[in-house]
Amino acid sequence: MGFHIVFAMFIMQIYTTGATVPAVIVFGDSSVDAGNNNHIQTVLKSNFRPYGRDFFGGKATGRFSNGRVPSDFISESFGLRPYVPAYLDPAYNISDFATGVCFASAGTGYDNSTSDVLSVLPLWKEVEYYKEYQKKLRDHLGDQKANNIISEAVYLTSMGTNDFLENYYTLPNRRSQYNINQYQDYLVSIAESFIKEIYGLGARKVSLGGLPPMGCLPLERTTSFMNGNGGTCNNEYNKVAMQFNGKLSGLVERLNNELVGSKIVFSNPYPIFEQIVQKPSSFGNVSFSLLSPIVPHSL
Repeated sequence: MGFHIVFAMFIMQIYTTGATVPAVIVFGDSSVDAGNNNHIQTVLKSNFRPYGRDFFGGKATGRFSNGRVPSDFISESFGLRPYVPAYLDPAYNISDFATGVCFASAGTGYDNSTSDVLSVLPLWKEVEYYKEYQKKLRDHLGDQKANNIISEAVYLTSMGTNDFLENYYTLPNRRSQYNINQYQDYLVSIAESFIKEIYGLGARKVSLGGLPPMGCLPLERTTSFMNGNGGTCNNEYNKVAMQFNGKLSGLVERLNNELVGSKIVFSNPYPIFEQIVQKPSSFGNVSFSLLSPIVPHSL
């Protein structure tokens, strides 16, 4: 139920009267990975049960969820297929990708050094695959139809948690270079460059996803419990998530003024997920794997 509220808010923000959305194009981490990690050399995979037990046919597709991920629901809400296929999945081709494609890779982040931790796709590689996709789309449909899909599609981005939890707070390199405020600014600068790059490639309707209360993810609460703190949330991490979300929101406001013809929205999952953590019984059966950037935080 909580997820549907987030989707509804997003759709109301980005949908305009009479407009049609021909495709959903996805970048990010495990919150939206539809199975790309199945096809690269990494230990970070979810192609086994209980993942996928509630997906169509009970199949573990590589989504880090018991069923679908948020981008799948958003695709269905726009009247498209009920899931967005992974670009690297050989079961699909450009005909399938014409209405939606996912370039996301679990364990990645804005920072290239984050993707190096578990050898997953860095953000720049996701963009390179998107460029390849554009060429295939134009070859398949012709320039006019392909350009219409590219400009009218909704672009979803969801990443950032791994940059903090799997990189900054776990490994020493970035902490020796940046304090936490500086690192947030560094990531925001990458997000800005990313949005400007896909805008230059034709993207106009973009959702920039924020961070959940990452101090309340399962691993953080388990660590708290093991340290004798009763399984409470890590408030320092939550504060960082809120600060980072504020900076992303400011970036979105600025880019909407700079990039002519753009419709960029900031999709903030923090408040609704905070409510889910504080009172889960109010939201029915919630899958916490969707609150998690990668497998260790789902355990």
